[in-house]
Amino acid sequence: MNNSVALRTLLFKEIRRFARIWPQTLLPPAITTSLYFLIFGKLIGERIGTVNGVSYMDYIVPGVILMSVISHSYSNVVSSFYSTKFQRHIEELLVSPVPNWVILAGYIGGGVARGVLVGCVVAIISLVFTDIHVINGWLTISVFILTATLFSLAGFINAIFADSFDDISIIPNFVLTPLSYLGGVFYSVAMLPDIWQKIALANPILYMINAFRFSLIGISDVDVYMAMMMILSFIVLLIGFCLVLLEKGVGIKS
Repeated sequence: MNNSVALRTLLFKEIRRFARIWPQTLLPPAITTSLYFLIFGKLIGERIGTVNGVSYMDYIVPGVILMSVISHSYSNVVSSFYSTKFQRHIEELLVSPVPNWVILAGYIGGGVARGVLVGCVVAIISLVFTDIHVINGWLTISVFILTATLFSLAGFINAIFADSFDDISIIPNFVLTPLSYLGGVFYSVAMLPDIWQKIALANPILYMINAFRFSLIGISDVDVYMAMMMILSFIVLLIGFCLVLLEKGVGIKS
């Protein structure tokens, strides 16, 4: 089988899967984001004033956008691949002459597409509440796509090890959401006591949010170069891990 045809087929299937139910995949983040901006940005933000020299609304916008990218790229892949396992569609892929990297790329591509699309929707909504100008366009696009890729890979790993639908919600609820909220979306790390600043620096999402914030408003609590290196390193590591799991058939072969 032509690998490019197989890849396009998988990618089209994944994009069509979330696009045909857009009221469930695109509208909820739009409504949630509007509430974030209204409550945290307008009502609370006016009392807080400025953070690191910019208005509180401008400060939280990059984090809210990237938080949407993280959650939806992850959830798209974990739900899609687990459904493939649960409905036994995975057997069709296993018996076909499709390399493992094509299977991985197809599902990850779908997760990236949904994450980026949701991120764009959230970014457009943010323009209603604030007027942010992109400082570094290439860095903005890079962090956008790389973050979506990283958490699509994480969702794929979750789906491989999941044995039930309950298992695909444990990581998002008890790991992903807390790390996102503690990743500096609504505050600067410099506002924390010294001990908590050191603890916060162990959160990988902190680096992604700050790199994205730097690309939009030129402010970051961490070194942007180090943040990009961390993102790329995690992506390479997770790609290798996913391919090993597929090769061994962990969670997908009886």
